[in-house]
Amino acid sequence: MSIYFTKEHEWAKVNGNLAQVGISEHAAHELGDVTFVELPAIGKQVKQGEVLAAIESVKAASDIYAPLSGKVVKVNSTLDATPEQVNESPEQAAWMLELELSDPAEVGSLMNKEQYDAYLKSL
Repeated sequence: MSIYFTKEHEWAKVNGNLAQVGISEHAAHELGDVTFVELPAIGKQVKQGEVLAAIESVKAASDIYAPLSGKVVKVNSTLDATPEQVNESPEQAAWMLELELSDPAEVGSLMNKEQYDAYLKSL
């Protein structure tokens, strides 16, 4: 399983034709205390870069963009009751959804961990 990042601070853990999706530690830190996560419906089709979900914190509301194109096949419904998991474990327990990828080659347009860390330093 490999993890990739977007410039909008989403991550995708890709395993074959499936990708778990969430927001990076940097994004969770920038948002502050997360109060609500709006997850998409299972079966929703998205294209890379389209709005996939939404997140609200004490500081702001933000859209979460699809790092890859595909169909939502699973959501992390524990975030409904415990959205603060996004702050506690943004890149592990607080995965938001799983996509069945329609174009796995899109992974090539994402950054690996080292590239993402370098990108953060440039901000």
